[in-house]
Amino acid sequence: MAIKVDHIGIATRELAEGLAVWRDTLGLKVAGTEEVEEQGVRVAMLELGDTHIELLESLRPSSAVAKFVEKRGPGIHHIAIEVEDIQAALAELRNRGARLVDETPRIGAGGCLVAFVHPSSTNGVLLELVQHR
Repeated sequence: MAIKVDHIGIATRELAEGLAVWRDTLGLKVAGTEEVEEQGVRVAMLELGDTHIELLESLRPSSAVAKFVEKRGPGIHHIAIEVEDIQAALAELRNRGARLVDETPRIGAGGCLVAFVHPSSTNGVLLELVQHR
């Protein structure tokens, strides 16, 4: 089902705060930034070998990232794995009894199809499935 780790999502209060560490201190190159209105976030993708660090800044107080930062502070929000067929991966996880946050994929950063698996099914880690178009 999984091809590789696509990215690690890190929640920040502000992208500038995260970029100060990941770009300025650690020297990672910014691959791009965008707003994903449906998820209520502004995203900066930084290159790290064949994977990425995804910095997430909330656009509104009601977003999942805003609630995460309010409750836990900045830090690792999720791990994303790339899959070839997100529909098939969701069906397989559902059949295995996994609790899905998203029953159907939605559009994520970079126009990818994404769906989240609830942490209660993945040993406490929010898991994102990603299918590149």
